[in-house]
Amino acid sequence: MQTLYLYNTLSRKKEIFEPISPPFVGLYVCGPTVYGHAHLGHARPAVTFDLLNRYLQHLGYKVRYVRNITDVGHLENDADEGEDKIAKKARLEQLEPMEIAQHFTDSYHVDMKKLNTLSPAIEPRATGHIIEQIAMIEKIIKNGLAYEVNGSVYFDVEKYHKTGNYGKLSGRIIEDLMANTRDLEGQDEKKSPLDFALWKKAQPVHIMRWPSPWSEGFPGWHIECSAMSSKYLGETFDIHGGGMDLMFPHHECEIAQSNACNHKEPVKYWMHNNMITIHGKKMGKSLGNFILLNEFFTGAHESLEKAYSPMTIRFFILQAHYRSTLDFSNDALQAAEKALVKVLNGLRALKKMGFSKDTEITEDETLKTRIEKNIQSSYDGLNDDLNSAVTLAAIFDQLKIINSLKSGQIAFNSISESTFEKLKEHYLTFVEDILGIDEKAFSENAKLDDMMDIILKNYADAKARKEYDQVDAIRAAVKKLGLVIKDSKTSISWDYEE
Repeated sequence: MQTLYLYNTLSRKKEIFEPISPPFVGLYVCGPTVYGHAHLGHARPAVTFDLLNRYLQHLGYKVRYVRNITDVGHLENDADEGEDKIAKKARLEQLEPMEIAQHFTDSYHVDMKKLNTLSPAIEPRATGHIIEQIAMIEKIIKNGLAYEVNGSVYFDVEKYHKTGNYGKLSGRIIEDLMANTRDLEGQDEKKSPLDFALWKKAQPVHIMRWPSPWSEGFPGWHIECSAMSSKYLGETFDIHGGGMDLMFPHHECEIAQSNACNHKEPVKYWMHNNMITIHGKKMGKSLGNFILLNEFFTGAHESLEKAYSPMTIRFFILQAHYRSTLDFSNDALQAAEKALVKVLNGLRALKKMGFSKDTEITEDETLKTRIEKNIQSSYDGLNDDLNSAVTLAAIFDQLKIINSLKSGQIAFNSISESTFEKLKEHYLTFVEDILGIDEKAFSENAKLDDMMDIILKNYADAKARKEYDQVDAIRAAVKKLGLVIKDSKTSISWDYEE
């Protein structure tokens, strides 16, 4: 069994991953607030925790992956005042809020499928768990750590801090927060400006509202994740993931709420992916510098020099360690695309290779050792806090061996069949199953092989008839598609152009 180390934001160090109830693993990841289409910033946590989910399953764990949909309660600027983001969009579009939520949830699912992320086991919505949120708020009030004012309920941060250490996840110091947090207009009903809403009384114009013991209103943003994660994963579960921008206040408040309700820590390992930047600045809707995923896929954005396939976006994200910043540029994406094409060509070549029964083997021990070392390095990378960059370096060294076997630079009989099968299994498993690289998602045509077979037959016929103008025309047409015909003495094949 591999030993997996994960960086725990709570302890600020890498820890050996030891699930609470092996082989079961509970994984909760904060999903989108569905008031707009997904952008590149949404892709990073989706791909990061998809990699974690895939790798945990590869290691033999039974993962219950829960990723929520926020369809109510997330107010503008992550505050306790202002308009609900979804309700605001609904008002602008003259639609029902649930129409907005459904439309952008469907859009998010389409983009996630294109990125080849596995669907979560459970995808709860905040609006579907109002009862659970109300029940949790009632327990927090009963435990003396929340109070009701004018139909709204607020969490008492200062009172909780006396025993609960508010700020321990984000490293914030409550005295500094108090000194730097100003009273905002409309928030004077709070005991302290640090207190956050568990339930808000709806104003007459507010569309989204539910009955509660305190008022007709709606839940706060933070309470939904505490209620839904505990419902499906238990009061304490293994891993909670999300973007670094959610560490404070969202995840800090989750910890406070759950401790106040259940008198125990909700999560054993907190994991946060870093941001994607654009020219060194955070990419996000609030800053107006975001690029939608669909714009990447179609090239329909002024900052893009061309369209990029979903697999290029996925590969771009996987090239960097999830806790490092990742800066967008066309050059970086095009470099990722070139590297991805090499990986895919290796995949195609490897699937066509095989031993003939009468091959006489003279095993090269140095080569065998190199292959086995690359296999272990692939595991070492992911075992070291999901360092996919290290894993990809080992895969690229395997790719050099595959290409040398393909070209004849390394004699095929210099490795045993068992060593070759190890190489093949390793490359296919890591590229396709763990890293989630899907050739069909790159080519966007599941029947590309069939079509190329027809083209290559026409090419071979034209070549046999010595119709070289036709041969050149076919080559040129294929090249325009980003493909290249490989013409050797013994065979005709095709690859993605590198």
